[in-house]
Amino acid sequence: MSKQTPTGQRTVSNCTCTKRNGHDLWALARGYLWAVLEPVAGIALLTLIFSTGFQSPSLGVNFPIFYATGLIPFLLFSDVSGKVALSLHFSRPLLAYPAITFIDALLARFLVNLFAQLFVAFAVLLGIMVLFDTRLVPDIAIVAEAMGYAALLAFGVGTINAFAFCRFPMWQRAWSVLTRPLFIISGIFFTFETIPSPYDNYLWFNPLIHLVGLVRQGFYAGYEAEYVSRTYLVLLPLCLMAFGLIFLRRFHRDIINDG
Repeated sequence: MSKQTPTGQRTVSNCTCTKRNGHDLWALARGYLWAVLEPVAGIALLTLIFSTGFQSPSLGVNFPIFYATGLIPFLLFSDVSGKVALSLHFSRPLLAYPAITFIDALLARFLVNLFAQLFVAFAVLLGIMVLFDTRLVPDIAIVAEAMGYAALLAFGVGTINAFAFCRFPMWQRAWSVLTRPLFIISGIFFTFETIPSPYDNYLWFNPLIHLVGLVRQGFYAGYEAEYVSRTYLVLLPLCLMAFGLIFLRRFHRDIINDG
């Protein structure tokens, strides 16, 4: 049996590393492609359904941009908060090292997925603006402000759920069931002003209604979302974040040991 030379071993090792890197890059590319296709498919479906029954959307003249301004902040919140909530679960082996804290795990998952969703938002919205005559000139400052609030809300909800999912495993399933109606009641395919009383008073407490309204205010120059409360969009996630961090500081060692 011939003995493999060091040169041959290096060649095999290099080939293996190249193949692994190729697989990783392809997986990353597929992830970004799917992240873009998900909102595109949702916007296309909503446009197809509602354009058959209505001549124009509730705001403006273009269906795709109207639904995009609702779907994009919703998906950013849903994806980022969900990934942050699972950060301790996926980072348990790393958290055994003293140099790595639960805050590191939360921030890492938050930043990676936030930048991915911001890229998706930019690509989808820019694509619609280029392909369609939307007749809109977005106010970048207001749109950026709304995305900042969405990121803050995602981190706040994700932080409290990172504790709750690990401490109370049944809560993860309950949260999945309880948040399913959010797609319907978050203003993606309607405006807050069209909701009859007293239901508008109930839906006001849904922070996603405020996010969607602020994004649309940034896109539609004549639209004033007077119901939007910036105070609510700051205080709610900060309170959730504070409670989540307090509980995690108290119980994170128990969570790691239980895992």
